[in-house]
Amino acid sequence: MALMDFIKKQFIDILHWAEADDDTLAWRFPMAEMEIQNGASLTVRDSQMALFVNEGTVADVLGPGMYTLTTQTLPVLTYLKHWDKLFESPFKSDVYFFSTRQQLDQKWGTPTPITVRDDDFGIVRLRAFGIYSYHLVDPKTFYQKISGTRDRYTREALDGQLRNTLVAGLSDLLGESGVPFADMAANQDEFGRAMQAKAAPLFAQYGLQLDSLVVQNVSLPEELQKVLDQKIGMNMVGDLQRFTQYQVASSIPDAAKNEGGLAAMGAGLGAGVGFGQVVGQSLAGAMPTAGTALSVPLTTDDVVATLEKLHGLVEKGILNQAEFDAKKAELLKKLG
Repeated sequence: MALMDFIKKQFIDILHWAEADDDTLAWRFPMAEMEIQNGASLTVRDSQMALFVNEGTVADVLGPGMYTLTTQTLPVLTYLKHWDKLFESPFKSDVYFFSTRQQLDQKWGTPTPITVRDDDFGIVRLRAFGIYSYHLVDPKTFYQKISGTRDRYTREALDGQLRNTLVAGLSDLLGESGVPFADMAANQDEFGRAMQAKAAPLFAQYGLQLDSLVVQNVSLPEELQKVLDQKIGMNMVGDLQRFTQYQVASSIPDAAKNEGGLAAMGAGLGAGVGFGQVVGQSLAGAMPTAGTALSVPLTTDDVVATLEKLHGLVEKGILNQAEFDAKKAELLKKLG
């Protein structure tokens, strides 16, 4: 009966992994009570490493190449099994293959805004996202801390842990950097390199090497972004008085095309102010209320610019020549 059992037992002569998909990081060779034949052939491809585990204890790790499994190629397993140099019997051992290919275009991002102190805005909440790449370099560490005895361990199963590791490092960096949000766009490359340096030791604890990390965007929540846009707009406007003059002068031709447009604009600018006064006041200085005098002194540049705009209104037929001459005399008198 023992002889029949021996004859029925199957032996493995060839061990290899074809990597049928891009998502698998670790794969256990299917044993199914079979034993590995002494002298069996093991093929480890360029993008792989193989790990032998004897009764729960990590033994030999083999890199890319073709091996004949003997006591010479498996020294640790030989020691654990107490084999001598004449060993010729089949043996039991779990064999795991690991993919060492670079995992590219992995996404990371902040699931919730990170609260930091900003020199310009005070306490703000920031979001960030980007990409990173890594590859497996230490199968023993990865097996002991991550994949374990599972038949297959995938990249997807690891993604959440790696993303959280990166975001935790980003939170510390933003808090420590002291760089205002307005300057972060110009420092994204530096942030990426700093994040990579901070996260690399954490990846190494899992048997991984963090190859690259890119910060693609750092942004404020929508409500704070609106405040920033308003501040940028005000900086671009500069002199609010001259901006108001330009806006009013630019709106007059459009208002003239619409029935009641000029009257509505005049009513909005001040009840009781005539159209000629509206034009003069809007172009010469800040808009006063009806009956008040202009208090802003005019410069030669102001007068020249105002006259040019008034002349444009004459050409469009909005002012006649007499109104233009009267306003010209009035402006020159104020200048003198």
